[in-house]
Amino acid sequence: MNRLLAAVLAAASCVAMAQAHGGQPASTTQAPPVYTLDRAVLDAGGSAPAAEAARAGIDAARAGRTVAGLRPNPVAEGQVENIAGRGPYRGLRSAEATIGVALPIELGGKRGARVAVADAELSKAGLEAAIAAADIRFQVSQLYVEAVAADRRLAIAADQARIARETLHAAGVRVQAGRASPIEQQRADVARITAEAGVERQARLAEAARANLARRIGRPIDGALDARLLDPPPPARFGPEPPASADGTLALAAADADLAVADAGVQLARANRVPDLTVGPGLRRLAATDDTAAVFSVSIPIPLLNGGRAAVAQARAERTRADARRRMTAQDVEQAITDARVEAANAATMARAASGPALAAAQEAARIARIGYREGKFGQLDLLDAERTLAEMRVAAIDALASYQNARARLERLTAAAPMGGQHP
Repeated sequence: MNRLLAAVLAAASCVAMAQAHGGQPASTTQAPPVYTLDRAVLDAGGSAPAAEAARAGIDAARAGRTVAGLRPNPVAEGQVENIAGRGPYRGLRSAEATIGVALPIELGGKRGARVAVADAELSKAGLEAAIAAADIRFQVSQLYVEAVAADRRLAIAADQARIARETLHAAGVRVQAGRASPIEQQRADVARITAEAGVERQARLAEAARANLARRIGRPIDGALDARLLDPPPPARFGPEPPASADGTLALAAADADLAVADAGVQLARANRVPDLTVGPGLRRLAATDDTAAVFSVSIPIPLLNGGRAAVAQARAERTRADARRRMTAQDVEQAITDARVEAANAATMARAASGPALAAAQEAARIARIGYREGKFGQLDLLDAERTLAEMRVAAIDALASYQNARARLERLTAAAPMGGQHP
């Protein structure tokens, strides 16, 4: 119960501070620092498994780039001839030993083609890291908005419980004065019990929302959240929207990276069709004269059974698929951006309406109903109906503002710009 009361008081104070415009501070006590969304995103980026996986991907791609630039290792060779035969070749009496080194020589630009593939993979890894960072920001933004909205709903529930208690007191005064039936007091008591149960429910939801956010960022939340995030959006600016374009977005840059990897793969497949040389200088001991002579061998594979045509055809098909997927991605991204713009605009309209004139009208109606009920001009049902309408409008305003912020975050994620050069900063 103490935790519940503390949560209610904290949420109510946060909302009160966020809704205060101007005015003088109530005390000289310095308020705790606000735990902002940007700070939450920064903390999450340092501990998120997705970010760690992306960094490991970049390290792996860099190591792969180093491996791709290495030349083939030489091979040490040894050979013994004229042993275990008949006559003079029995045993090791006529053995001739040859030692040498086989040096593979790559032809056709294989090393350069491998390096090109590795460079494309490194750029792709950098883009994947940037995509992971954008996804983390989007996910943290959603959790942060939900936590702020949960605090707002908790504060509203606490205020509604306070109003229900005041209504119960007013009903008791009316019953004692003989101006109302005891049923009104019972009805007001039911409303109070329901309101207090709503406070407990919203407190649990607010605690869960903060726990989810803390779990995502990997640390406890210090300080209050930035309640200004759910302030009403600015007035709408009417005018033609620029055409949705996927150019420069992370999604299209990732598709471009896949296409670059496929292009490099085609060049590597073509280079692999060129046979490599293997040269082998060495020394041979001649058993007959006990002399030593130089030996030089040259070998080259014959591309009779596998000429590399199938590998080139496979690489070309992969390149065609990557190009088609890039075009599909461009269309999907542009459609998603268009839909997200409409969703954000509609959410802003609903948020302005729910948190503006409609909410003000509900607040004024509830205020008049309270005064009229205390003075005996309105019945209890009128008061309860006005209070219920106000509570619904306040919650609808919070839901609309949260939807607006989530729509903005979704649009920002879709239009997130790709880093220069494909490298994650």
